[in-house]
Amino acid sequence: MDRNTFLKFVTPSIIVMVLLMVIPLFMAIWLSFNFVTYTNLDAPRFVSLSNYKEILADPDFWLALRFSFIYILIIIPSKLLLGLLIALLLDQVKKRRGIYIACLLVPFILTPVVGTLMFRTLFDRGGLIYFLLERLFNYKFLLNTQSVRFLIIAYGVWAGTPFSMITLFAGLLTLPKNSMEAATVDGATAFQKLWYVVFPHLKPLITFITLIGIMDAYRIFDPVLVMTRGNPAFKAETLMYYNYRIATSVQRLGKANAMSVLTIIGIFIVLIPFLRLTYKEQMEKN
Repeated sequence: MDRNTFLKFVTPSIIVMVLLMVIPLFMAIWLSFNFVTYTNLDAPRFVSLSNYKEILADPDFWLALRFSFIYILIIIPSKLLLGLLIALLLDQVKKRRGIYIACLLVPFILTPVVGTLMFRTLFDRGGLIYFLLERLFNYKFLLNTQSVRFLIIAYGVWAGTPFSMITLFAGLLTLPKNSMEAATVDGATAFQKLWYVVFPHLKPLITFITLIGIMDAYRIFDPVLVMTRGNPAFKAETLMYYNYRIATSVQRLGKANAMSVLTIIGIFIVLIPFLRLTYKEQMEKN
């Protein structure tokens, strides 16, 4: 492919990326150094690092950061483990596999707001799970800080597991039969086959799912808004919801943009070990 043809293919994508990513990023960085509200959009006031200092001194920010990390630490291993278990079960199914896959993908297909509303309704008064807990255990499920956080995390596992499942299942379909047959001839147990044959084959996919999962979990917003209904008493804010509240309720756009910049930096810091691992694996293959 000659240079002119290459540029014709690449230029539209570059223009879109500059308009939708690069320019907004630089605008966010510039606004983060200014005092901006809805009343002075046309005359922002430069305040240097004051917005960043204010965020780092805000106890609500650290509470949101703490819950976001708890969410990530629970969600990622849970999705990987459940996704792998379901994928291994699907690999053993030969009949009507497509029907099972379609049913299991429903939580992933639903939009976050609709899925969260359905999930919360189960635990609301009159919901199925609320009814079963009350009838079987004489326990009335009440919404408080702990229960709302539990629901947000439980929904995250429920909605995110199908992606891990279908990705790992696709990896299992590409597993060389020769490797499994050789392990069987050598007398390997089911666990040894899983550990020494299946896991190494799925390792790149596990890294991929972890990367995508961390980025998605870091910016979770819809489930928090629906579960808490904007009530700060539940103390279940994540970083994205904290950012939203600063921009809308507090109306501090400069501070909200500073929070966005810190979020981007935080995501890169969290992803660096996984990116290095992926880079090393690619270099070893080459």
